[in-house]
Amino acid sequence: MPSATRASSPVRTAERARAASPGRRPRRLRARVRKGLSVTPVSAARPRTLRRRREGVAGGREAAVERDMASAPPPRPNAGPAAALRRLAARGLGFVRSVPALHRPVHALAERIARHPAGARLIRSVLEPHALDPAAYARWIARCDTLTVADLAAARDLARRLEARGPLISVVIPVFDPDPAHLEAAIASVKAQVWPKWELCLADDASPGGAAWARLEAAASADPRIRIVRREANGHISAATNSALAQAGGEFVAFMDQDDLIPPHALLEVAAELVRHPETDLIYTDEDKLDGRGRRVEPHFKTGWDPELMLSQNMASHLTVIRRSRVTEAGGLREGLEGAQDWDLVLRVARAAGPGRIRHVPAVLYHWRKAGRSSFSETAMARCRAAAERAVNDHLSSTGQAARAKATASGPAWLEITRDLPDPAPKVSVIVPTRDRADLLEACARGVLERTDWPDLELLVVDNDSVEPATTALFARLAADPRVRILPAPGPFNYSAINNAAVEAARGDLLVFLNNDVEVRDAGWLKALAAQALRPEVGAAGALLRFPDGRVQHAGVALGIGAAGVAGALGVGAGPQDPGPSNRLRTARGVSAATAACLAVRREVFAAAGGFDAEHLPVAFNDIDLCLKIGALGLQVIWTPQADLIHRESASRGSDLEARHAERFAREAAWMRTRWGEKLDADPFYGLNMDLAGGDWRPADPPRRLRPWALPPQAWEAMVGAPTDGETP
Repeated sequence: MPSATRASSPVRTAERARAASPGRRPRRLRARVRKGLSVTPVSAARPRTLRRRREGVAGGREAAVERDMASAPPPRPNAGPAAALRRLAARGLGFVRSVPALHRPVHALAERIARHPAGARLIRSVLEPHALDPAAYARWIARCDTLTVADLAAARDLARRLEARGPLISVVIPVFDPDPAHLEAAIASVKAQVWPKWELCLADDASPGGAAWARLEAAASADPRIRIVRREANGHISAATNSALAQAGGEFVAFMDQDDLIPPHALLEVAAELVRHPETDLIYTDEDKLDGRGRRVEPHFKTGWDPELMLSQNMASHLTVIRRSRVTEAGGLREGLEGAQDWDLVLRVARAAGPGRIRHVPAVLYHWRKAGRSSFSETAMARCRAAAERAVNDHLSSTGQAARAKATASGPAWLEITRDLPDPAPKVSVIVPTRDRADLLEACARGVLERTDWPDLELLVVDNDSVEPATTALFARLAADPRVRILPAPGPFNYSAINNAAVEAARGDLLVFLNNDVEVRDAGWLKALAAQALRPEVGAAGALLRFPDGRVQHAGVALGIGAAGVAGALGVGAGPQDPGPSNRLRTARGVSAATAACLAVRREVFAAAGGFDAEHLPVAFNDIDLCLKIGALGLQVIWTPQADLIHRESASRGSDLEARHAERFAREAAWMRTRWGEKLDADPFYGLNMDLAGGDWRPADPPRRLRPWALPPQAWEAMVGAPTDGETP
């Protein structure tokens, strides 16, 4: 079996099948993209301006888009022979991955199919339906991630100003039987760094023959900042990385693979973040990949630190930079966890450092080569799976979490976490406000009472002036069940007041707010919500809600998107089998807020947060406000796809964007802006590289972040002093 030296992440095992091959670009553009981050003349660059924040409710392109979406029916699922073929292939993929004897031949067949452009597009559409088209990403790079000559000059000036305050960064690379051109390109990308305080530490993991060692010797002799060591025996990636670490003298360590690239400003971005936040122990950045033709593809735009998501995937990955003393305290990389050794290290360092010392730099600062010849072989898939499970299960045990991690059919890069429930289970109060629409309420109540697996629950139906005979008859039938109470709530519709009053009458320790147009799909939905909401560090848990045709209606909430620029749902319209970018629709993760169409909150948390705001937010945004207040208490809000329900959104009340609701909606949006201000513009769980026009994690154009050298002078003067003659701020 090949060495594990290249196995920085188990997803490399399927990368060749994911490579796309669309039509070739002009030679000039190919050459620029192949180098990773390009440099273009100032005159050719698009001006770098931040998107202006849209104030108010009624104006702006986003408001128009939201109104159109509200008035139009949901888009129809993909149809036609090609879509049918994709769906069939997607269904079979999970089965193939679960049977090792099938996986290797099917993987080989996929590689052959991917050699043809049409086949490559099919493979990519099955494996990553949300992946950004290579041509579209190349255009984004040209507009938003291409340094001009002026950018580089400003970056060098900033590096000179920060040099005295910034850290020495040791870049460590384990090496085994590398592709010569790829290794030389990796070394050259480090030597091209604008940040001057770096050293490069390479460990040859007993590569066969002497060619690899000779190249390392040549590199070291040409630059005193390059340190090398040769291992006597092959020890795989953990041992080899530890050998490279033993040579490091920097305050911080950056982890890199032997055939990957970092752009010229990568270490400057890291150093600038450390100067501004010197308490930081761990930094991670966004990343993308290099295909077989050297093109940048498949960007991974990340969010702020998310301890829940980190259990299901290595959200840090590349580029990761860690304070060297923390790595030493952790004992370096653990041998025996090859394939998940970096995931394991980040978990152990994060556990020791705490979330306040972890920072995300929302810039693409790492280019991960997809098809290096030394990539971890598909024969090691089972080993990667076991390593990932062990790393996360060890972390769960060390942090006292009653849960287990198991690799999913999507591969060892994605884990599913199953959490234990307390025994005995607490009483749950399911609160459902309603006004007529007996058809909706009956389906909702039947799901709660007849199709929900929970030993002790009550259903509180809160009646806001129902008048239809069918509703009265339904109330009589429901009231015959001792678990049901009908609570009158007369007067103008005030969602916040109605639910606050119901909480006062509720007898359960766990509250579940549920819309009357929500239908149960699976008996385990309440267990999934409760398993999250009952954790002491969690304040609220939200569910995956779908349109009746199975497409996603709600996968958590992001701040700053939507008609009013307050908040909007994530993942709207994604297909029933769509995993979302980076598996976001299939993994539990932290969010700033979740909809109260299905929201679980412990009674004491609800009280501590002050409940729903009935005065200022009678209808809209009250759930967002509640979640933000819960977050302000230091508690997490978790969205889980394991609670999976149907939601006929606003079927009984109507949309907030209808003309008759516009004035009230505008007042509530303005109040949210007054109360939460700039917090609405920087959701930590929806990165600054992500587009606010919709909640689909697409790249923002332009990004909502300034490069450090583009910040105003006063941003640096307090730390490094005002510039002297000849310096550029």
